[in-house]
Amino acid sequence: LIHFYKRMRVVQFRRSRVMKFSLLGLLCLACLVVTVRQYKGDTWAGLVSLGSSTSRGEESGHEQVQAAVRQAHVSHTGVKPHFLGQGVKGNYEPGAYSGGSGPGENGQAYHLKEDQKREEQKLKGVYGFNQLVSDEISLNRTVPDTREEECRYWEYPADLPTASVILVFHNEGWSTLLRTVHSIINRSPPQFLHEVVLVDDKSELEHLHERLEQQLEKPYYAKVKLVRNQEREGLIRARNNGAVAATGEVVVFLDAHCEVTYNWLPPLLAPIHEDRTTLSVPVIDGIDWNDFGIHPVYAKGSHSRGIFEWGFFYKEGTLPDKEAKKAAHHSEPYNSPTHAGGLFAIDREWFKELGWYDPGLWVWGGENFELSFKVWMCGGRSVWVPCSRVSHVYRGHSCSSCGSGTLTNKFKGVPTTLRNYKRVVEVWFDDEYKEFFYTREPLAKLIDIGDISQQLKLKEEKNCKSFDWFMTEIAYDVFDKYPKLPPNKYWGELKNQATKTCLDTMGKHPPSVIGASGCHGGGGYQMIMLNTEGQLVNGEWCIKADGHDKITIAWCDMGRTDGPWQYLPDTQQMRHTKYDRCLALHPETRQLVLLACDENNLYHKWQWGTITPHWART
Repeated sequence: LIHFYKRMRVVQFRRSRVMKFSLLGLLCLACLVVTVRQYKGDTWAGLVSLGSSTSRGEESGHEQVQAAVRQAHVSHTGVKPHFLGQGVKGNYEPGAYSGGSGPGENGQAYHLKEDQKREEQKLKGVYGFNQLVSDEISLNRTVPDTREEECRYWEYPADLPTASVILVFHNEGWSTLLRTVHSIINRSPPQFLHEVVLVDDKSELEHLHERLEQQLEKPYYAKVKLVRNQEREGLIRARNNGAVAATGEVVVFLDAHCEVTYNWLPPLLAPIHEDRTTLSVPVIDGIDWNDFGIHPVYAKGSHSRGIFEWGFFYKEGTLPDKEAKKAAHHSEPYNSPTHAGGLFAIDREWFKELGWYDPGLWVWGGENFELSFKVWMCGGRSVWVPCSRVSHVYRGHSCSSCGSGTLTNKFKGVPTTLRNYKRVVEVWFDDEYKEFFYTREPLAKLIDIGDISQQLKLKEEKNCKSFDWFMTEIAYDVFDKYPKLPPNKYWGELKNQATKTCLDTMGKHPPSVIGASGCHGGGGYQMIMLNTEGQLVNGEWCIKADGHDKITIAWCDMGRTDGPWQYLPDTQQMRHTKYDRCLALHPETRQLVLLACDENNLYHKWQWGTITPHWART
């Protein structure tokens, strides 16, 4: 039983007195059904909690009982969409693809008047994007058709599974949230859109309380269900709550500031209809955070897929020829090792069989890898779907409403994302691959990840394959860019003996000149690692010499793990083997430079020091 599912309530919007009393009687029947299911060993915590919370939805009580006892969606092996031929429109294509001339229509950029600038800046600071621009754009605006033309000519099965679209939000802007809902309702075949589940992760903004509930009472929102977390949970657990509350056959996760495009849902459901153990991912377009113009993120005609580097930074690479050759048509879904995490669909019962997201993960980060690994390794597959396009706003501004709030106090300063990564690694990586992660993130060894016995038990019970199998058969293209890592020979802070300052990349991005600053012992931009092959790094970036007078943070050479650096412990010098010079701080400018090695000069001497972050200190 996952304890935090009890910390949510499903808001009831009562539209009639008759419905209220009907539901009361039928809820008792539902509880009886739950009791029988529990007696038979079912531990579906979402239904357990219905007894102490109020249920809401567009369904009648009879439909809710049916949902409680519904059998899992089954695979339809070999049942695939049919390509009709160039120029023959598919069965779920709209009659028109554009229209309207108002602000932002057809996904066009919109710009405010000069006298709105003060309010514009104020709202940017609250939401992280131009909320005032969003507020002036229709909730039902038209969008561009960013799909490749071939996508218009597919016929999809008529008996696709039903979908619950889940949107988690915390302090979301009014119009961005509702435009997401409107785009889903307006552009989804109603027979496949079972419901939209809004999960409020303890929002503080006033418009998301009573005003939102009143808005959702309108008939247009009949398929919208509102779930409120009783306390702040973070994205991962909030999504689990949404999945438990959902009653569709497939759960589709989107962020709360998206707009779906034409015929987005059938292509996403079709791979799951064929094989219920499929996780399907739409292609993401960008909504500009400042003017809300919609633009493709990927080059026309290209296919990318999700991979990762050993520190668990999400990356993408071009679809390998081996995968591309499996498709008869360019617009067909294709295999991907992983995904960015924000937008995807999965059979609800399969998600449940996999333990949902690991409930031991905190807040946000790493859940995309955890789910991808266990889907692939435990008998499923993950595909990207070129004909399903969803536009997404990426925040481009700091925002007062986006912080962790009370979550910060729960975890006592422990870096939650790094903890999540370690938890995923310890469950799903083979021993050899674990060392690559700890080479990139040495401080992870200091983190307590809690009990992972249930995750290891799931892995054993489902007879999941090894991580080496995953890397060899599925994610083989990772090695082309991110080879197996040699171990660190030294790591920690690198302190100059003349100034007692530490080498510091100062949060700069490549290519940038770096320097030295006061040592703080906390890692971060002062965490320096030198591997056994001479590569000197901070995180995923390399420290390089640009001639003799510039030391920079730069992108590492793709596919390589070697470098020109050599630390001489006897003389405490960092030698650059290519230039036969040593890393030094210039005694006058205090800039990092390469100088002729002088073992008697303290400005040339560097000492490795231990890093113990504040959260690891006793």
